[in-house]
Amino acid sequence: MWGGAAEPADSYYQVRPECTDVPKTRFKIKPGKTLSVRKWQAAFVQEGSLDIGKTLRRIRRGGIHPSIRGEVWEFLLGCYDPMSTFEEREQTRQRRRLQYASWKEECKQIFPVIGSGRFITAPVITENGQPNYDPLVLQEINLGTNSNGSDFLKELTNRGPLDKKVIQWLLTLHQIGLDVNRTDRTLVFYEKKENLSKLWDILSVYAWIDNDVGYCQGMSDLCSPMIILLEDEADAFWCFERLMRRLRGNFRSTGRSVGVEAQLTHLSTITQIVDPKLHQHLDKLGGGDYLFAIRMLMVQFRREFSFCDSLYLWEMMWALEYDPDLFDVYEAHQCGSEKTEGLKGKTKSIKQCGKYERQNMRNGGKTAEGPLPISVFLVASVLKDKSSKLMTEARGLDDVVKILNDMTGNLDAKKTCSGAIKIHKKYLRKAKK
Repeated sequence: MWGGAAEPADSYYQVRPECTDVPKTRFKIKPGKTLSVRKWQAAFVQEGSLDIGKTLRRIRRGGIHPSIRGEVWEFLLGCYDPMSTFEEREQTRQRRRLQYASWKEECKQIFPVIGSGRFITAPVITENGQPNYDPLVLQEINLGTNSNGSDFLKELTNRGPLDKKVIQWLLTLHQIGLDVNRTDRTLVFYEKKENLSKLWDILSVYAWIDNDVGYCQGMSDLCSPMIILLEDEADAFWCFERLMRRLRGNFRSTGRSVGVEAQLTHLSTITQIVDPKLHQHLDKLGGGDYLFAIRMLMVQFRREFSFCDSLYLWEMMWALEYDPDLFDVYEAHQCGSEKTEGLKGKTKSIKQCGKYERQNMRNGGKTAEGPLPISVFLVASVLKDKSSKLMTEARGLDDVVKILNDMTGNLDAKKTCSGAIKIHKKYLRKAKK
């Protein structure tokens, strides 16, 4: 009911009772502002197409009700075309589920722990592809069938020299397991081992199919919410895969640099424009490269906000950045260059774009690599908000890191997004001069 009392959202993501130092959630479900089940269902016409423009405005005003968050995210991340019908989306869903099952089976043929309800935290092979007979390894890969862990390692050796891709993937699996063990462990959801193994399975399959980036630390933080919000494992995988389309460049590294460093360079330029005194101070402290902000960009503020507030921040970011061509661009990328060529002449409706995307379209806010992600301006917004404290209390880089770490759970997601939009406008104005 319009104007009714706001409802706390914590009950949807229960925290283990022994975890008493978890940041309190600020996000509240506000009747008349939060996208509700009723408003969401009303946004579809009879055949199934979605009024995405109205949906984006509602999300910006009050976020998404936790009970429908997963299915709304599928649209925000470009899993589905808002102009598609119910039938077309069901066909797409079933096709993707089959594709995921095929990839998972491929992985299982190489390493049977995949899909077993278990996961590993110790390396099964050495860097030159030789099996590791450590007792912990044998215990973890013992699936309780007629064969034991030792038999599996012998079978792996009997296949002959392992392919370089297989070796690299097998070496990654225990690292994924170690990260899974540390991810969102304050949540009751992850007390169940099957949920941990589902997270491990998805990340392992993704590492297998992404030949360029594979798996990197931080990806478990990005994938975890998908497991919680979407019951079907394949649907959660595709939501994560779409998110990685946006973020994988951050994880791509060479011997000399990490992909996110380009964004840090832009962050430096933006701070020089919107708060030159703060930039001079940070530069004087040796922080002019902004490496202290790398975590915020890599895991999209998962550590700076409570679990629930980080989801609220993400959906507002995606609503602001939303591009109605997202689905077509991603599908074209999978289908090849011919379909990509066909997109170039397509007219985009500005009404279906998020506010941030509209600003870029009107003012040409693009770099050589494409538009800057809103996350860069969100970091700038956080720094601007903490500018006074950083200027007066930071006497070294350790102080900068401490001040930024101390803000965990004390940031307002909506205020941070509003600040990012204002900074983006100012940046576009000054960049034009």
